[in-house]
Amino acid sequence: MTLIGTQMVCDGRTARQIFEDVMANPARAKFGFGERLAIVNVDFQQAYTRTDLFKTAYETDPRQIEYANALSRLARSRGMPVIWSRVGYKEDGGDAGVWGTRTDTPDSLQNIKYGSERHAFDPRCEIDPDDLQYTKRMPSAFFETPLNSYLRWHRVDTVVVTGGSTSGCVRATAVDSLAYGFRTIVPIETCADKHESYHFANLTDLQLKYADVEPVQVVIDWLEARR
Repeated sequence: MTLIGTQMVCDGRTARQIFEDVMANPARAKFGFGERLAIVNVDFQQAYTRTDLFKTAYETDPRQIEYANALSRLARSRGMPVIWSRVGYKEDGGDAGVWGTRTDTPDSLQNIKYGSERHAFDPRCEIDPDDLQYTKRMPSAFFETPLNSYLRWHRVDTVVVTGGSTSGCVRATAVDSLAYGFRTIVPIETCADKHESYHFANLTDLQLKYADVEPVQVVIDWLEARR
């Protein structure tokens, strides 16, 4: 039988090496920017960012929040929306659904209670009073939230997704963003995960299928060029 498709490749490269090879391809196609973007900052809450406080927190680029703040400031200065989402649940965790059934420890997802230290945004985040803020229950910042209608009202055609984790809520948000018809951009330095394998494998998959994975400077340059 003549093989037309692809058998699964096992060539010994790490997830980081595969990502670097994909990004180095000069022919890689892009969705590109549209006319108006929004910055969607996903789960910059202490449960996931404060490695000095919580076991569930993780860090990839130590300047991650600094970059997200810079993008958010630039977007605001151009009259473009900035959004901050986080996860949290009621006292009995019953609104976490099946996602909250695997474990039940103080560190478990469904035990991120409304108003708790784990639910709180990281104090390093520069959140403007006019930024949209909300709590979500599931991985995607779009699922059963006001995000899609908010972006439509503000005539957004491009969504820039930052936050964590790369393999979880960032990926879910980026996939939904594409599904809703938005050009989607994931700035590399603004995402974080617990292990480089998860991080780079998911950045690769996002780049190949669902989003433009770009250095943060690409988004900064685009915003600075807007007047």
